[in-house]
Amino acid sequence: MADPTSLEADADDFIKRAQHFENAKDFDLAVFYYAEAVQAWLNARNAGSTNPDILTLARSYTKRAEELVEKRDAAGSAVKVPQQNVEVERAKCLLNEALEADEQDNTVDALNLYSQAIEVLLKVRNETNDREFREKVERLARQALERAEALKSAVKSPPLSKASCTRTSSHRSRSGEGGNYTRNELRVLRKTSTINGREYLPFLDVIDSHERFAFAQPFMDQHGLIALSSKQRSSFVKWVRPSDFLNNPTMIITVSCFPIRQTCVTDCSFVASMAVAAQYERRFKKRLITNIIYPQKKNGEPVYNPCGKYMVKLHLNGVPRKIIIDDRLPMGYHDELLCSFSTNKNELWVSLLEKAYMKVMGGYDFPGSNSNIDLHALTGWIPERISIKSSGTNEFDADREFRRLEKRFHRGHCLVTVATGLLTPEVEQRSGLVPTHAYALLDMRQVDQTRLLLLKNPWSRTRWKGNFSDLDTEHWTPEMQRKLDYDLNSARYVDNGVFWIDYKSLLYFFDVFYINWNPELFPYTTCVHSEWSASEGPRKDVYSFANNPQYTLEVQAKSQAPVWVLLTRHITNKNDFAHNNEFIGLVVYKDIQSRKVYHPNDPVPLKDSVRINSPHCLIQLVQEPGNVTYTLVVSQYEKNVTIQYTLRAYSTAPMRFSPIIDPYTVTKTMNGEWKGETAAGCQNYANFHNNPTFELVWPNNEADNQVLVEVRGPRDFAIGFTWDVVSLTNSSPLNTARSLSTGNYRRGYTMLEVAGLSGGRYKVTVATFEPLQEGPFILSVKSTRPLTLSRLQ
Repeated sequence: MADPTSLEADADDFIKRAQHFENAKDFDLAVFYYAEAVQAWLNARNAGSTNPDILTLARSYTKRAEELVEKRDAAGSAVKVPQQNVEVERAKCLLNEALEADEQDNTVDALNLYSQAIEVLLKVRNETNDREFREKVERLARQALERAEALKSAVKSPPLSKASCTRTSSHRSRSGEGGNYTRNELRVLRKTSTINGREYLPFLDVIDSHERFAFAQPFMDQHGLIALSSKQRSSFVKWVRPSDFLNNPTMIITVSCFPIRQTCVTDCSFVASMAVAAQYERRFKKRLITNIIYPQKKNGEPVYNPCGKYMVKLHLNGVPRKIIIDDRLPMGYHDELLCSFSTNKNELWVSLLEKAYMKVMGGYDFPGSNSNIDLHALTGWIPERISIKSSGTNEFDADREFRRLEKRFHRGHCLVTVATGLLTPEVEQRSGLVPTHAYALLDMRQVDQTRLLLLKNPWSRTRWKGNFSDLDTEHWTPEMQRKLDYDLNSARYVDNGVFWIDYKSLLYFFDVFYINWNPELFPYTTCVHSEWSASEGPRKDVYSFANNPQYTLEVQAKSQAPVWVLLTRHITNKNDFAHNNEFIGLVVYKDIQSRKVYHPNDPVPLKDSVRINSPHCLIQLVQEPGNVTYTLVVSQYEKNVTIQYTLRAYSTAPMRFSPIIDPYTVTKTMNGEWKGETAAGCQNYANFHNNPTFELVWPNNEADNQVLVEVRGPRDFAIGFTWDVVSLTNSSPLNTARSLSTGNYRRGYTMLEVAGLSGGRYKVTVATFEPLQEGPFILSVKSTRPLTLSRLQ
């Protein structure tokens, strides 16, 4: 739960800041901080504060903010930073990194950085006519020179030139070694590091925390400028850096959802994701936004970099990855940014975070996404999709979901967005809602019998027009306004895209909840990164799971424990992301008797997910006390391409997770055919012995041979086979059965796996259930030891 005392302290701090900016005639920031203080007081009240003055304070400063809104136009527009000031700030950045290298006894790097800083400062000194400013610059240059001269005496060889510096000015290519990854996992992670033709390596704290951000010249991304969307191109004038249009560029003024505004980039789900993450960080004091943007101060707070280089950590293709960007942003005809931005003047984090994600996604011409995907990329939190509209495979329990989400939301366990589906123009106009659009969920309340949700449109405008909108005088009674700390009159004057909507209306007009769960709810987690080749197994796995990746998950629960399993398919190009033609799913079995699962419905699965064309598929289980072994099967619908994936398990109980690996070292395959008299039918028919028969020979005297025999035939045929001993070389085999069969005849595929067998000769007779069913089949025999396979008839 949020701490009311901490939230009240935030409010007091915001009031001080608001008053400071009001005195400085910066009415934009003053209004912002007054509004943030009011929100902090209301959050404190919701969190259980007993302060009797909270509502009075909130109303008083709301009124003050409204008064300042009228004065904002008189504040004037920002003046860009003089170029000489920009260059001095760049030199300071170089000096800071030089000092850091100096403290770490990295003399070569320190000398190179001091030299670059001196070069920039001397250039500024020679170009300025301001005597006081020139003296300030000379002092800085002299200090840097003195330290550089002192360092030179500590090294025998002269400092490296800029061209031979060991620290490069751009993002270096580096193989992702380290961790406890297997060779196969490293291969998979390397392969999916290349996304849309650019490499995004895993983020390694030890190395990447020392990324270089200071340069003598403004940093330019080696990948070039990001592709613009057609809508951006129609209004585009130029690329600008923050110092070109802001007088005091700042990374983050205060983390808040309210200043975030989407413009012409079609990424509402990502902007909504930034909004709920910012709201969470503000409310629960857990860094979700501020911990993924670099450079940072020593306290972890991201800072504006006058050199123009930034690094963003995003969760992509199974691991956190580093995204390097410069600070160039698209500007339009009317000096407006053609990307999402913060309405707080000088604040940059919204635009730069969006730019990093758009770079990975192939450009600002974003094909669209959903907040499950985007929030997972931002935070790594576990994505769950809940369809509101009931269907044959989904029954939505409105009461249960509201109670569950309200409880979890206020405890800080999850982030939530909602999305509309297709709406007719008439419904769109009447409701005020945008079709196929994501909205951030900022609050959930139940007042008496009325359930309400507070939503934010990423556009920061265009609100709901129905029940509990600012147009509704019937439901907004004075008592309801008091209980929700809502002022109907004030709301009518400002359309910031934030609105209350009743739960019943939301269920009618919206299609889906996107929930991302805090992984810290689960003390135990484990994962594997792997690949499933398109050549392994049939295109459809309706009849056989023999070639599907399978895993064993053993959970030891002393009390009831949730067990969640997330399958994430890696995506490496925009077209795949846009069209999502690959459908994935998970099938879970509990305490099966066999080594692995071969038949999808035998045994009956505990959980069988719908095959979905989303990168994420989540299975949620609740385990009762005791030890349980789950078998997890990765599935695809109509497998067309090789996929790379991450399978991650979460639980509140200890667990062991491992792939199921075939023990077989030898494989023999023969093609056969049922035709004429060899299409003799099953053992119920007198001519069963006329069916195709094969001999299998182990030329050894061992007592523990193991074999897997598989037959694949036409899907219209129910097929099976018998296994009979002809002769044995060991008189004491572990398995003494003389005759075995596949049991029930199955369509398209059947198998028999047997262990503890003696060396010797065995006969396999392959049949269809009904006679006179003619067609081809494939017999495959896998063994732990060398064998021969031949046709008898």
